[in-house]
Amino acid sequence: MVNEKNQNLQDVFLNNARKSKCPVTIFLVNGVKLQGVITWFDNFSMLLRRDNQSQLIYKHAISTIMPHESLNLFEDEANSQPEG
Repeated sequence: MVNEKNQNLQDVFLNNARKSKCPVTIFLVNGVKLQGVITWFDNFSMLLRRDNQSQLIYKHAISTIMPHESLNLFEDEANSQPEG
């Protein structure tokens, strides 16, 4: 069944990481490694919080985001569909 709300993977990933307050490691395109918790994001930037300080990071500068624990991004569709 097609989900009526079409969300892109980036928004689902970032929102899940934000809601769960999961610590993440962010690598920038210049090789800098940042660690913290995502507290806010929009189409162009995000806020990363660590040690009671926030950093504004522009998305165009991000290479990779690695959560420190697994994120459950989508509902288990196998359990929501009838068998047979």
